[in-house]
Amino acid sequence: MLDNARARTAIAGLVNPPARALLRAGLTPDHVTWVGAIITAVASITLIGTGHLVAGGLAFIIISASDLLDGTMARLSGTTSRFGGFLDSVMDRVTDAAIVGSLAYWYASQGDPTTAAVAIWALGGITRRST
Repeated sequence: MLDNARARTAIAGLVNPPARALLRAGLTPDHVTWVGAIITAVASITLIGTGHLVAGGLAFIIISASDLLDGTMARLSGTTSRFGGFLDSVMDRVTDAAIVGSLAYWYASQGDPTTAAVAIWALGGITRRST
């Protein structure tokens, strides 16, 4: 969470317009959560899992904007809910696992068991983020 009011205002200025456009298009915050998670998982498996680490990282950075959009959409539409927060949290863990699991797969397939083991160990640490 940003503590700087100017930074929050700047981010809101970037995120609010596309969030409003998605709401006008009839999408819900939950739709954006699901679509973002699915695209992230597919990109992780198809890019990172096949060794395109830079492309996978760039794709993840771009796709991760959906994580900003869903919460903003919920706030703008007045539809924040415990379920929406839970869904967002679960999908964040799923996408984290897809990314790290794809890294583990890639390194294992390249004959680097140490890095693969570290990635698998990291999967165990993906339980929750600090707020």
